[in-house]
Amino acid sequence: MDEQTGNLWRDVRHDIAHNPSAMAGFILMLLLVMFCVTGKYVWPVDPAALDLTQISQPPHLGLKTLVIYPHDTQKITAPDNIHSLQLAEPAHTEAVKLVWPINDARSFALYRHTLPPSGLQDLGLPLGILSPTTSSLTLGYVDQLLLENRRYFYSLVSLDNNGKPLGYQTLAVDVAHATPAENLRDIKNIAQTPVYELPAHPFGTDKLGRDLLARLIEGGRTSLFIGFVAPLLYVLFGSLYGAMAGYRGGRIDTAMMAFADFVIALPFLLFVILLRIAFGLGAGDSGIHALLFALLLLSWPNSARLVRAQVLQLRNMAYVDAARLQGASSFYIVWRHMLPNVLPSILVTLSFAVPAAIFTEAFLSFIGLGVVPPASSWGSMCNEGLSTLLTHPHELLFPAAFISLTVLSFNLFGDGLRDALDVQTREARQ
Repeated sequence: MDEQTGNLWRDVRHDIAHNPSAMAGFILMLLLVMFCVTGKYVWPVDPAALDLTQISQPPHLGLKTLVIYPHDTQKITAPDNIHSLQLAEPAHTEAVKLVWPINDARSFALYRHTLPPSGLQDLGLPLGILSPTTSSLTLGYVDQLLLENRRYFYSLVSLDNNGKPLGYQTLAVDVAHATPAENLRDIKNIAQTPVYELPAHPFGTDKLGRDLLARLIEGGRTSLFIGFVAPLLYVLFGSLYGAMAGYRGGRIDTAMMAFADFVIALPFLLFVILLRIAFGLGAGDSGIHALLFALLLLSWPNSARLVRAQVLQLRNMAYVDAARLQGASSFYIVWRHMLPNVLPSILVTLSFAVPAAIFTEAFLSFIGLGVVPPASSWGSMCNEGLSTLLTHPHELLFPAAFISLTVLSFNLFGDGLRDALDVQTREARQ
């Protein structure tokens, strides 16, 4: 039997090695594991560190920022010969200073848009209505409302005495990144440093200024921990449970499988909510242990039913009868003779259970029932990135891509392992 087992696994390794999709899944799986395990040594950035100078920044390898002093953001010095809406000085994320000449209009309405406006009904965010109050020939406005380093389109609408628009003009403004001087305390001669280079963030930052690469590494450790540990526990328990039920047979088998059917009928989401209440989890609690417990309690019946069906076919084999006549216990027979023969099926089940557990964790974290801040996982990062999808899509796309790649790699490897362990598939190929 040992020689046959050795030949089987040798054939399995050969088949997987010559299966391109299985090898691609295996290599991708190894790369993802290495990314999560060794990534923090290659990229030693604190995933919880806040960088208020780089909030929701797209991926970059070093961002140059202008050093701005607080007293410079409010005053406006109007340039000479103003004929239309224009900048009073170069625009940056701390302030955009606009000036325009006073004409026959009674007042002016100022708008800001992230896209070129197509008409009076599409001017964007209203910033305010301004009226001349002095004998000055110009008006000015300082915009400091949630500015980002991107292009904005400012539209100035001239209004008559009745508030009706007389016309409008639009100015495209490229806003440079800027940082208040008090946020750059590590600079010794800050007065002599008008431009400062901020640290690189290859995957960008989130809405709190945390490095996304560091958070993906940390979140991946959580997701893969749940993805590996939970399936390993419930597949092992389900296999032992199903093997004992199939070996004993009769009423014991009927009762044990009836209990398994009862567990399958339990609503998973409701059970997760009840477990969170039972664990006393509140705001700030990670919920990892409750999630592992829920997966372990509710996910084992499928592997138990699979193993039971195969053990029912093996229980009357000659080598099982021989072990029984020698006085071996039921547990020894199941552990030593039956489980090794159903091990290929268990491994295939485990290879598909891992991506299922990762996806379940991601889904529960996405809806707020799994891992929650301050702990991080790829699912919880997707939940946080959803709120900024339209403006900063990288905060959602990167963790979603890692979840997809992980599930894909395990599914490809699981398909190859299943084909390699299936005798009929192997004979058909030969």
